Amino acid sequence: MQREYFDGTLPISHPVGHLDCILNVMDNAEAVELPTAVIRHHQPDSESPIFRLNSDMWQLHPEVERRPRNVLIDKQLPGSFTGTGLGEWIERNEIDTVTIAGYVTHMCCDTTARQAAHRGLKVEFLSDATGTLDVQNEAGAAPAQELQNSILVAQQMFLGEVISSDDWVERISS
Repeated sequence: MQREYFDGTLPISHPVGHLDCILNVMDNAEAVELPTAVIRHHQPDSESPIFRLNSDMWQLHPEVERRPRNVLIDKQLPGSFTGTGLGEWIERNEIDTVTIAGYVTHMCCDTTARQAAHRGLKVEFLSDATGTLDVQNEAGAAPAQELQNSILVAQQMFLGEVISSDDWVERISS
């Protein structure tokens, strides 16, 4: 949920309305007092062109920054559990379910969801409150919609439950 995804070199393009869905999830989690962890990424290389620590694009999106959270976790790898205190925070707070919302669906969201499942946590993967972008590199090219869909299908197989943010809000409100 950093500015890199809005004003930087990695603009999230799919699905439409992703930011509004994420903000709605955060607001509803706060309303029912669900613990919320916000994850922020930075590259280990202090000269990195993306996610450079303390740069403008490294900052959280202003709407995410102003919302309440219980913990802010800084990470340097795609998985939010790797080299961070997230696992300990989850254990300390006796959390048994992790709800995934944010960016990038096929990288950080997917990796973190898999790590959570491997730790025995229930995973809820929000289909419209995760987002990605078109990718082209030496291995080929994949449009954002294709990446998003393939990760959602894979997550639903054995790792977690894929649901919409509206269904999730209804679930936590009842």
